[in-house]
Amino acid sequence: MKFQPERVAPHLNLISFYGPDGLRVGEREWRRSVLLPWQGEVVDWAPASFEALEAAHFEQIAALKPELVLFGSGSRMRFARPQLLRSLIERGIGVETMDSRTACRTFNVLVTEGRPVVAALVMESV
Repeated sequence: MKFQPERVAPHLNLISFYGPDGLRVGEREWRRSVLLPWQGEVVDWAPASFEALEAAHFEQIAALKPELVLFGSGSRMRFARPQLLRSLIERGIGVETMDSRTACRTFNVLVTEGRPVVAALVMESV
């Protein structure tokens, strides 16, 4: 799915494409799970599948200090076990779970509204 975001500010991360083979942020393509903050460096995220998620993966997200996390659980919506989300909950960071495609669209909307949001996207190998 190709996105046509308006460039609100060049320092913001916006997703320009999402598909079964990965996503594009700016000029860079990502084919693995990724942590995508509203601004700053986009980084690989360790879980290769939803089943591989661990509490440490969510602690990595909490360190970015977002207001909200959009957890893209892969090709379909699946909820992470509450004990995995503890580091986010204890810091008062909101978590919304959705499939990764929906998380990408929602991320772009929130970023253009100026929200400090992180998309944690599980990209499963096809």
